[in-house]
Amino acid sequence: MATLNSAFNIATGALDAYQAALNVIANNTSNASTPGYTNELPQWQANDPVTIDGTSFGTGVSMTGAQSQRDLVLEQRIQQQTQLQQGSDARQTALDQIQSIFSSATSANSSGTSLDIGTSISNFFSALSQLQSNPADTSLRQSVLNAATSLVSAFQSASSQLTQQQNALDQQSATITKQVNSLTSAIAQLNSQISQNSGSKDAGELEDQRQHDIQQLSQLIGIHQTTTEDNSLTITTSSGALLVSKGQAFSLSTSVAGGITHISDFEGNDITSSLAGGGGQLGGILTVRDQHIPQMQSTLDTLAFDLATQLNTQNAAGSDANGNPGGAIFNLPTTVAGAANSISLAITDPSQIAAAANGSGSSNDTNLENMLQLQNQTIVGGETASNYYSSFISTLGSLVSQVSTENTAQQASLTQLQTQRDSLSAVNLNDQAAILENLQQAYQAASKVFTILDTVMSSAINLGVQTSVS
Repeated sequence: MATLNSAFNIATGALDAYQAALNVIANNTSNASTPGYTNELPQWQANDPVTIDGTSFGTGVSMTGAQSQRDLVLEQRIQQQTQLQQGSDARQTALDQIQSIFSSATSANSSGTSLDIGTSISNFFSALSQLQSNPADTSLRQSVLNAATSLVSAFQSASSQLTQQQNALDQQSATITKQVNSLTSAIAQLNSQISQNSGSKDAGELEDQRQHDIQQLSQLIGIHQTTTEDNSLTITTSSGALLVSKGQAFSLSTSVAGGITHISDFEGNDITSSLAGGGGQLGGILTVRDQHIPQMQSTLDTLAFDLATQLNTQNAAGSDANGNPGGAIFNLPTTVAGAANSISLAITDPSQIAAAANGSGSSNDTNLENMLQLQNQTIVGGETASNYYSSFISTLGSLVSQVSTENTAQQASLTQLQTQRDSLSAVNLNDQAAILENLQQAYQAASKVFTILDTVMSSAINLGVQTSVS
């Protein structure tokens, strides 16, 4: 009877183990489409054997739990690649929008004149050339004034749109910082649950949730992570600012200085510049906001200031249609900074175009000829004004192309890593169906053993009565 009881226990344990394993497979199947879910496999362990008269007898098997099929090294590689890809993607998106400011030479204001800086420079000198045919002609002088107005509008429009882009990126940086704080808080809570519930063991779906949150965090900001002895995580920014330590989150804070959002760590240290090179969407946005756009604004300011200064100087060297000394055509700030945004027209009367040399009469074009020669002189950064602007556009195009190439390569690498991860960790329904079928057959076999034992037990109790096994 003792032996039969042992057999019953083994069969019962087998049924329990297979049922638990079936539940694991069912859970996999139901979560096949759940973001971040990691495939789990039943873990088996032989029960301690029983030794009778020196002979060991097995006591069956137990299902000790489910083990998630994850590779932590691969997961970290994916996070690192995600940071790179998201950083270049954010840069590319912002730079594409900036390039669109300068890419169309056909954009025009309400009067139909071009707002493209390069075209506006050419149109201004073309208007001066036409005036040369008849310096006293009022309509030709008005054409010069209109071209000067268009040039001013082109500079102002480009500078204003760059500022708008910078402000939009600034707002995005503040929004992303809030999202980072929300995710780090969630990760810290999961750290506490994992360390309390599982210690150093696999925490299953809790780890899946944490891994999913870390993946989301990697899209936003560059991070490093280390695992502690209790299966918690310590997370810092790429530059080392603490974000999460076990069950505690350390929030980033924002403040505005000089019209720009600055980001500080929990100790109050300004880490904005270090985040710009750290990866993630925040890194890409800050790079464009704090590096690319200021460089572009500086280039436009230099072009506007140097070109307008030279034209002002040359106009002041002649006399206008009324015989008066010429003056400035454009109003400029005292320094280069902000020149593209603040440049404006200093004259409203076409007669104030100083085409003539001093004292030479309204039909003279000597000073106008000198003004026209500025078109081919290296008056801006060692280049002509048109070539300087062309170099700017070429540099911008090269930057956009370079970032686009980087992003394409990084996306390909990320896709490859994700494919490797999915082959290990994602739920494959075909595999689950095969495992399910095997477990069902094993369960049925264990049930059959239980039925046989029940029949044998009945025969033993009812001696002399024939029994059968179905």
